[in-house]
Amino acid sequence: MYNVLGIISEYNPFHNGHLYHLQESKKKVKADYTVAIMSGNFTQRGETSIINKWSKTEMAILNGVDLVIELPVIYSISSAENFAQGAIKILDSLKIVNTISFGTETSDINILKEFADILCNEPQKYLTILEHELNKGLSFPKARENALLMYLNGARKYTNVLSNPNNILGIEYLKAIKKYKSNISPICIKRNKVNYNDEQINGNFASGTCIRNLVSEERYNDLKNVMPQYSYNILNNNIKNGHYVPSLYTFEREIIYNLRKMSIEQIASLADVTEGLENLIKNAANSCNNIRELISIIKSKRYTETRIKRILLYSLLGITKQDMLSSQKNSPYIRVLGFNNKGKELLSIISYNYPKMNIITSVKRFIDTNKNKYLQNMLDKDVFATNIYTLGYKKDALANLDFTKKIVII
Repeated sequence: MYNVLGIISEYNPFHNGHLYHLQESKKKVKADYTVAIMSGNFTQRGETSIINKWSKTEMAILNGVDLVIELPVIYSISSAENFAQGAIKILDSLKIVNTISFGTETSDINILKEFADILCNEPQKYLTILEHELNKGLSFPKARENALLMYLNGARKYTNVLSNPNNILGIEYLKAIKKYKSNISPICIKRNKVNYNDEQINGNFASGTCIRNLVSEERYNDLKNVMPQYSYNILNNNIKNGHYVPSLYTFEREIIYNLRKMSIEQIASLADVTEGLENLIKNAANSCNNIRELISIIKSKRYTETRIKRILLYSLLGITKQDMLSSQKNSPYIRVLGFNNKGKELLSIISYNYPKMNIITSVKRFIDTNKNKYLQNMLDKDVFATNIYTLGYKKDALANLDFTKKIVII
């Protein structure tokens, strides 16, 4: 029996913290193979990936991942809950993954399991407190955090756990495992030296946020110290070639143009737009010409900056409430982005044992043979997302890379 480790990642870009997590995870479970479910060109906090998904795949494989599978964009830019559910559905559908490892700010996975149990079972007392907190006009994440802590009587061991984004994602992974009755065993690895949004370098470690800031400031010597050599070389080559997208602000003109063109009803149909938010968005788009100002107009206790940025991405990529609902009800395909020799072995094992599995190694071939309308719509979104993403390049802003780019084989 093989030990197959699953990792859910953004690798935006792959840095020393990711390498530490990968190596510690492989060591802890004595992994024979490692599979990464990875976000593509857009990420969960409503942002762009600084480099494209094929370059990130190359980074991952050169640093020790055996097989990289894309998390479709409809999940990768969704809420933490849907992001986690999409990734767990893919890992579980492979039918060979034994363990999932995720990075957290806590070393005690049992605390995260307690939260996941409450959120899965939703006891009436918790729901009553949650409703009370939402009625204060708080955002859902903050209201949920308050309700959970009050439900657990504010015990000291739970303090600050829910204010850390990796802990929140970890809870969502645990929820998804329970929801889909998956046999995958979860483990967590405590983050080393820096947290998710830290903007300072600590020794040879820096967060993805810090690294993206270093890129914008052209601090290449600092970048070398906080990234594995392979990762730095790939990132540097992309920057030199003009093949990188610094942030969502790269697309601010396209986004505001889109919102001005859309009707109130069309904006209301976008995922995550509720409670008349469409009117606020429309008015903001009509009164400013940059995203920072637009976000500041819309932002409030109830609507966080991250949620607004995700909505802006939904408007850019045309992702509606109906698309999101379909993603929750259906299972995604398995889109292979790259592998090494061990990853090739793993794919052979999966294909041999489960010949009817929806594995995509050629987008054109899949489109020609697929009869599932839901999967076709999901793939159309991925292709369109790449076509939009490359508009942000300084050079070679080519379309249809999903058809022309080859799988990364190392």
